[in-house]
Amino acid sequence: MKMGNQTVFSDFLLLGLPIRPDQQDLFYTLFLAMYVTTVLGNLLILVLICLDPHLHTPMYLFLSNLSFSDLCFSSVTMPKLLQDMQSHIPSISYAGCLTQMYFFLLFADLESFLLVAMAYDRYVAICFPLHYTAIMSPRLCLSLLVLSWVLTICISLLHTVLMARLSFCADNVIPHFFCDMSALLKLACSDIQINEMVIFILGGLVIIVPFLLIFSSYARIVSSILKVRSARGIHKAFSTCGSHLSVVSLFYGTIIGLYLCPSSNNSTVKETVMAVMYTVVTPMLNPFIYSLRNQDIKGALRRVFSKWTISFFFNQ
Repeated sequence: MKMGNQTVFSDFLLLGLPIRPDQQDLFYTLFLAMYVTTVLGNLLILVLICLDPHLHTPMYLFLSNLSFSDLCFSSVTMPKLLQDMQSHIPSISYAGCLTQMYFFLLFADLESFLLVAMAYDRYVAICFPLHYTAIMSPRLCLSLLVLSWVLTICISLLHTVLMARLSFCADNVIPHFFCDMSALLKLACSDIQINEMVIFILGGLVIIVPFLLIFSSYARIVSSILKVRSARGIHKAFSTCGSHLSVVSLFYGTIIGLYLCPSSNNSTVKETVMAVMYTVVTPMLNPFIYSLRNQDIKGALRRVFSKWTISFFFNQ
């Protein structure tokens, strides 16, 4: 439908992943397996933290929120991607596109803030172990979580409202597998200067500031660790932080590679592949990183499994 020189679309077409038709079924099976693994892995972390009293600590409170965020983050894009891979016309409605963009930004930004909270928790635990309980009080932990959720809700809502005011009159084909904000801006025919300014300002708040805070926390942690003369103490400190550092490297590594290291060749393919990394691969790997390198999670799994086994035999 046209209005003057503008075209109003009722839906958008998603080009999806750069996959050959003969490889479609193979990649569909692969992504389905990855999504199921993501859901089960993050649900397992959530269940263990809820059921095991030993994990009712600030660190695992933040981890449970991170697992919930990863679960939702992957669910924003993966079901639609899987549906589109089986569809001849992979379309999404205008309202559905804005909704997907809103929740994508919400859980991506939430993960960034949660990683900062977890870095601060590790900093206090290693640098001020005697004052850890006093500093990381339930009130502070709750405040950090509420602040993270409120900030992400407001930031995502602002981006979505600014996107909703734009007109799209060039093309309705999105060269991506989800409604990416940058891809939508390329299709807009109205003034996007306000959108770009807000992205630049809030992008610093969501990506640069958290990254610098995490880097600062771990710089102080490393400095504190090097003062420890005990090899056992050094090993314990590094093993405690190893899981979190791995997740931080995966999350920010892909974002920095995508947005801060642009490439003029095959930019669309690169953006799509890098987006798969932080929307599909990272949420799937996080539960494995925390479970494989975390003795507390392993212990909780054994305790919960033993409790269920004993209950099952006694109820026979």
